Amino acid sequence: MKTLVCIYSEGNDTKVAVVSKEKETVKLLKVSDFDIMQQKTADVQSFASISLEGMSGEFAIGDDTSSSGVNALSVSNEGLLNNALSGLKLNNCEFIPAITEPALHYHIYEGSKENNSSKLLQEIIEEIQKTKNITVEKENIGYTELAGGQLLSVFADGEIGVIRLINSMAGLNGRQRSYKIPSVKSADLSLAYYVAKRKKFFPDDYSLIVYIGKEYSKLIFLQGKKLKHIGATLDVGTMNLHTYDVYFSKILLEMENGGIPRIDNVILCGEDDSENLILSFYGTFPEANVNKLDFEGIDLSQISDEDKEKISSFSIPISVAFEYLDELAKEYQGINLLPQYVKDDQKFFQFGWHAFMILPLLFICTLFFTKTIIEYGKTISANQKEITKLADIQRQNQLILNQINEFQTKIDNLGGTQAILDSAASGTEVWSRMTEKISFFAAARKNMWVTSVQPAPNNQIVLTGYGLNRGVLTDFTESTKNGLLKSIVYESLRDRNAYKFTLNFDLNNFSGKDE
Repeated sequence: MKTLVCIYSEGNDTKVAVVSKEKETVKLLKVSDFDIMQQKTADVQSFASISLEGMSGEFAIGDDTSSSGVNALSVSNEGLLNNALSGLKLNNCEFIPAITEPALHYHIYEGSKENNSSKLLQEIIEEIQKTKNITVEKENIGYTELAGGQLLSVFADGEIGVIRLINSMAGLNGRQRSYKIPSVKSADLSLAYYVAKRKKFFPDDYSLIVYIGKEYSKLIFLQGKKLKHIGATLDVGTMNLHTYDVYFSKILLEMENGGIPRIDNVILCGEDDSENLILSFYGTFPEANVNKLDFEGIDLSQISDEDKEKISSFSIPISVAFEYLDELAKEYQGINLLPQYVKDDQKFFQFGWHAFMILPLLFICTLFFTKTIIEYGKTISANQKEITKLADIQRQNQLILNQINEFQTKIDNLGGTQAILDSAASGTEVWSRMTEKISFFAAARKNMWVTSVQPAPNNQIVLTGYGLNRGVLTDFTESTKNGLLKSIVYESLRDRNAYKFTLNFDLNNFSGKDE
């Protein structure tokens, strides 16, 4: 699963615990704490401008950057957090902030609990508005049942500094959006849940959890394994504590306020869980079992021995990790105080409430347009098939039209062809008659023959041949009636005398019939 980065900020002190879970083993990968710096920008700039010339190498500020791309020495709060998380792939991490007073507020509700959860929550909000004059949204409030039957409501007011710090670190690393923040936890409730889970208490036991910080301390009371009372934050810690007696007076006061008759168990955690503190509690509550909070169920092999010795100071961020992991495993239902603006910022689509009102309309429009597009697609496909079919018919019709045009051309040329045929038929008849007449005359006289027949311009025929005497040539010319004897030349053929003649016939005036 993803790595959890649990951050707890109390006053100027910020503690970070990096936790992951593999199968059933919870591993503590890294712990770190640093003080939130209050320097102004001018102070930072003056610090950065100090000349380091002549200093030894161990004091020089190098240019090397961490795995996240930030200078190893940073004077900004987001830089301090980024340096504390160096070596991690922050894009794959989930950040779980833990907050306490004054950013967190508690309100005990003692009214009726018979209403449904939504109406009950609305009644709690109205009571907070009347008693504390604070307006709370439903998304930013939760409640849990106390051992006495009352409901302890929890809500955050104003901007949460840890979230702002995480967003600033995201900007420092060049991200357009913040890192994933799935939940914001109450430090007191998470610690109470972890202690109740780790320790074995009898149902009638009254137990006290004492968390000692650097500047502040917390007193949390349990009855059995249920939360009984959360005491007011004490303005004492390891940095300003002079005697342990101040704790005992505050504890007695909170026992009176919470209706707690005795103390059976004391669990110490935080910055101070020393033997002196344990002995002091034994002296004040001699009948109570006084123990330090143990972390035996956590794999600490990834952290250094120095961090293992002060593991108790990271009790709250470790408790936050366990609570969130149990929520993911559906073993526990805790309170999530994640502000609505963070939820909206982490949404994939940035919609306001009014945008969600038009989502059904968008769905209907999408459905309508999808259906219309599909129908038009089917129509286009059918039309495309029809166009292809008509194109084939058009090509076939074009072939038929080409054939018709060929036939039409032949029909148009039929008249001319017929005229030519008629003319040819007529000419054939003239030639036939002329040939017949020449053959008949030559056969009858037997002293004339024709050697060549050639056409001439103007439908003329040139007839060349020989005759044995001149008289037969004259008779032949007269027999044709429209022939014209052009020449007669005397030639000797072997041992006989002959006359070569040339005779022109005019076919235009030749009928071939005897008159």
